[in-house]
Amino acid sequence: MSSLMPIVDYLVLDDGAPHLVAHECTSCGAHYFDRRNACASCSGTDFRSYDVPSEGVLRTFTIVSFAAPGIPVPFVAGVVDCGGTSVRANVVNVDPDPEHVTLGMKVRLATYSLGTDEAGTEAVGFGFEPAA
Repeated sequence: MSSLMPIVDYLVLDDGAPHLVAHECTSCGAHYFDRRNACASCSGTDFRSYDVPSEGVLRTFTIVSFAAPGIPVPFVAGVVDCGGTSVRANVVNVDPDPEHVTLGMKVRLATYSLGTDEAGTEAVGFGFEPAA
């Protein structure tokens, strides 16, 4: 039987729709994907889980033309504003050119397979694709 393994621990692949979960500072509401001992904004030390909206707006991007060996280029790397939470991710399922990728475009979370190991565990990555 195969299983799914998210490539990052903040990508949730449970029974519901795939989504991202951030750590939210209970004092000021700042959001972080990495583990924190204290909030960089207010120095608070209490955090709770926060479900990041799965749709957002592309705030900045670059079209990557040169990458490490084995990484297909070109691809689009961007920052998406998901209801006030900034998410760094690739923009996928779109032609990587300025005619198809624009600032302010609406995008939604998308997952994709990164491969399956010999035990049947499938690694799952995420990016954002244009919203319909």
